[in-house]
Amino acid sequence: MTAKTYELRTFGCQMNVHDSERMAGLLEEAGYVRAPEGAGGADGGSGSGADLVVFNTCAVRENADNRLYGNLGQLAPKKAARPGMQIAVGGCLAQKDRETIVKKAPWVDVVFGTHNVGKLPVLLERARVRQEAQVEIAESLEAFPSTLPTRRESAYAAWVSVSVGCNNTCTFCIVPQLRGKEKDRRPGDILAEIEALVAEGVTEITLLGQNVNAYGSDIGDREAFSKLLRACGRVEGLERVRFTSPHPRDFTDDVIEAMAETPNVMPQLHMPLQSGSSRVLKAMRRSYRQERFLKIIENVRAAMPEAAISTDIIVGFPGETEEDFEETLHVVREARFAQAFTFQYSKRPGTPAAEMDGQIPKKTVQERYERLVALQEEISWEENKKQVGRTLELLVAEGEGRKNDATNRQSGRAPDNRLVHFARPEVPVRPGDLATVEVTYAAPHHLLAETPPAAVRRTRAGDAWEARNAAPAVESGQRGVMLGLPTVGAPAPQPAGAGGSGCQAC
Repeated sequence: MTAKTYELRTFGCQMNVHDSERMAGLLEEAGYVRAPEGAGGADGGSGSGADLVVFNTCAVRENADNRLYGNLGQLAPKKAARPGMQIAVGGCLAQKDRETIVKKAPWVDVVFGTHNVGKLPVLLERARVRQEAQVEIAESLEAFPSTLPTRRESAYAAWVSVSVGCNNTCTFCIVPQLRGKEKDRRPGDILAEIEALVAEGVTEITLLGQNVNAYGSDIGDREAFSKLLRACGRVEGLERVRFTSPHPRDFTDDVIEAMAETPNVMPQLHMPLQSGSSRVLKAMRRSYRQERFLKIIENVRAAMPEAAISTDIIVGFPGETEEDFEETLHVVREARFAQAFTFQYSKRPGTPAAEMDGQIPKKTVQERYERLVALQEEISWEENKKQVGRTLELLVAEGEGRKNDATNRQSGRAPDNRLVHFARPEVPVRPGDLATVEVTYAAPHHLLAETPPAAVRRTRAGDAWEARNAAPAVESGQRGVMLGLPTVGAPAPQPAGAGGSGCQAC
């Protein structure tokens, strides 16, 4: 009997990406295999030829619902022509809209929320047997998601959730309503997962949470996050540790000290600003002000002079004046971010900001947005030019350079997470290995080393990548590293499959 195939379409933040890894793990444990990329639908056109299509949705992005229903509409004729095909919708939009989805798209088989990802295979089977849509939205977390089987997309880098949910009440954000209150994992469980990943060959982990440095509030330890960073430093074989995204309110000196004093914690920080105006920050219910934010940046740079700092900024929040916007530009000039993710404010139904007076005209928002982008582009380029002549050790990456085949290059990430393209050596370096290069050119969004690496350090992560890609294909799909706690140990190598914050706007 041929195994059923599945396709996962993921929208939104890193938390959703990691949730999709869990959905894939659950489906493959249930006997599904990933559909080949680009598989056509029943009509031979573009779209899904998979037996199951799962949408992992985001409610934060503008017009998220329109994009979902557009995608579902495209699949309707394919499903009608293909008996037995199933469609499932999960994630934040499913948590928010619930029964609305099957009313607007009655051909959907399963709707499940952010708290009951683990029920997906059961709901699919129930929909098949009962021949009717199954809508199940849990109101609170049933089991911490990291206990679920996971299909890791990378052999050498992995997400590790430290918490789910968020206790903040930012007026522009709906995530706390959809992900619930913060729930922390036990430190021992986190470290057990990290150790299991390292045993698999993973060399870089990113600690993930909606508000990652608030970790400990649920277990009553205000210094729990800095202790966790230091504990990661004691995991043998773990070469790089990152985390995303912290909140300025909870970013304390003990975290800065732990970053600076723990060698495998990378000199990189994503610190969401949102606005440089203290007046606007108050309206956003962001519990810090401009002075506090800039002091954090100053302290980080004092402890780690070469740290690269990135941020999120919202332009055109209700009531933002030209003077408020100039305050944002002031902070950008002072902080000198390596990179900024900039967003034009748009209403999110269900948030307090959507009902505020002083909504800014689109033309004004666009003009401010373009000024901000131009300033940040200039700063990013200037900061990258400072890297020219430096010798960097790169974690060689897979799929980071779209033009690499044409330019005969490979790509990797520096310790501060800057993207570096380098000349391909005669024998290409494996993803997961470490390459030492000299930077010769800087662009606003990447660096270039125009000569091959001066040295290459082969790693267990490179071995893991090589073993996975050398393994036999599984049916018509691809299979990644399967790992779910509390089970630990190395599964047989499998062929390869394919990063902030839980919420880009947090």
